[in-house]
Amino acid sequence: MAISDAFLQELRSRVDMEQLVSPYVSGLRRRGRTLTGLCPFHNEKTPSFTVYTENQSFYCFGCGAGGDAVTFVRRAENLDYVEAVKQLAQQVGMRMPEDGFDDTLMKRRMEILSANREAARFFHEQLYAPAGREAAQYLERRALHPNTVRHFGLGFAPNNWGSLTDALKQKGFSEQLLLEANLVRRSEKGNVYDNFRNRLMFPIIDIRGNVIGFGGRVLDDSKPKYINTSDTMVYKKSHGVFALNFAKNANDGRLIVAEGYMDVIALHQAGFTNAVACLGTALTREQANLLSRCAKEVLLAYDTDEAGQKATRRAIDIFSGTSLSVRVLRMTGGKDPDEIIQKHGKERFQNIIDGAANDIEYRLLREREKYDLDSDDGKMKFLRAAAQILAQLSGDIEREVYAVRLSQELSVDKDAILREAMYRRGQLKKEREKDRARAELRELQFPALPQEQSALPLAARRAEETILASLLRNPDYDKALGAALEESVFFTDFYRRFYAVLAQRIAQNLELEPTFFAQDFNPEEMSRIMRLFAQGAEIKNTVKECRDCIETLRKARQAQESVPLDVGKLSDEEFLKIFPK
Repeated sequence: MAISDAFLQELRSRVDMEQLVSPYVSGLRRRGRTLTGLCPFHNEKTPSFTVYTENQSFYCFGCGAGGDAVTFVRRAENLDYVEAVKQLAQQVGMRMPEDGFDDTLMKRRMEILSANREAARFFHEQLYAPAGREAAQYLERRALHPNTVRHFGLGFAPNNWGSLTDALKQKGFSEQLLLEANLVRRSEKGNVYDNFRNRLMFPIIDIRGNVIGFGGRVLDDSKPKYINTSDTMVYKKSHGVFALNFAKNANDGRLIVAEGYMDVIALHQAGFTNAVACLGTALTREQANLLSRCAKEVLLAYDTDEAGQKATRRAIDIFSGTSLSVRVLRMTGGKDPDEIIQKHGKERFQNIIDGAANDIEYRLLREREKYDLDSDDGKMKFLRAAAQILAQLSGDIEREVYAVRLSQELSVDKDAILREAMYRRGQLKKEREKDRARAELRELQFPALPQEQSALPLAARRAEETILASLLRNPDYDKALGAALEESVFFTDFYRRFYAVLAQRIAQNLELEPTFFAQDFNPEEMSRIMRLFAQGAEIKNTVKECRDCIETLRKARQAQESVPLDVGKLSDEEFLKIFPK
């Protein structure tokens, strides 16, 4: 649906951008007329996420994410445009316009959630039916109480190709809807069949209480051990966290992150109701950012096998980009939390929590295990590895504490350890600067030209961006530039399309704030538009500058059409020699 500017203007005036982003952005602080904090859309330690309260927009100078309040909600909550507008409108007490309102997608989401809820009920009922006897006995062997089973809504998918399909069809759900929910699949012959069969079922519930998907576990040693709902309109595996709907209200600022469903359920039953599990094979940045909104500290309780230790190292790296502090549990007495609790009781697990190492201690411990510290060679190799770890610490005091500890343990001068750490820190800084420069160059590369399939030189892209950034600040330039400026001037498809929308709004004397572009462009495209808004403060903002840029692009276009010259393969220096501004 097309939402009127009048409605968007009213919505924009009512939304408090600071209040909107603060639950998602760590360390949000005011700096003059802007707010800054740690970006919720990528991992960072230095705040680069900026909120512009004057025009209700945001831009991250680290990852380039940007847009208006609606775009922020779309990114943060994984919603489409109309759903995001509706959510914001509800928050500020506005009613969505009725005329022409197309809520098809919203209704479809609600239908899928309804189908998932009915599927969860079906699975839970089957657990207590004759077909679920084996699954019920399995849960008894795992020492799960009936109250725990009900609390998590555990169930059983019968060993039948169509039991769920038939049950949901009888409740009025169509085959197409069940396919979209990934509750059923379609065979090569065109027949539908249940996605989950002969499996113990774990409903995945979001923080609003909606059943968004399922995990299914076999009861024997067959493979695959688990299958999960594929990404749907209501479920994204990379965003999901199992049991967060319970743990978010019982964590006291701390969350235990375990590997699987059974570990989490066993922990909750033992009283550790702040336990969660991240869905999929590895922690994602989206999951880490979600957890950072719910707690200040995470305790990693992954399995003791090699895969679990690899997952621990990866998780430490990902969490280091959030505001969360990280501690690692040394899983003694069992391979996972469930086994430890069953063998030794919840008191042993509490002792493990009390003795948890922070991420630096864990890394030092893992490195120590690799070397023979009784030999000089092993000691030197370990200290070099330890210095590399200490180099990553931002605080001098923290670095010295660990250096003193290593000095006392290994009878090595503390200052020697610190010098090595500072040398490594300098090397890391150089590498980060190189990586940042490479990333900036990659980010500045153009989409491929239709003919050449190669990137435009940076100078040409800057010419395109300068024109558009100038128009956003000075819409009267469009008339001043006249016939010299038209869509065909732009090489890049996206900028050509954006100019068409921009020129139309200028011609109709409409607002040019980010809010009014969000329904025509997706969140990634809105980030590029916000980049143009940000660039407006860095250019000359003159008609002459725009004319020079148009001439640069005109000559490039002319050369492309009339001369066998691969413009996309020219360096910036070669490009400017041939097409000077």
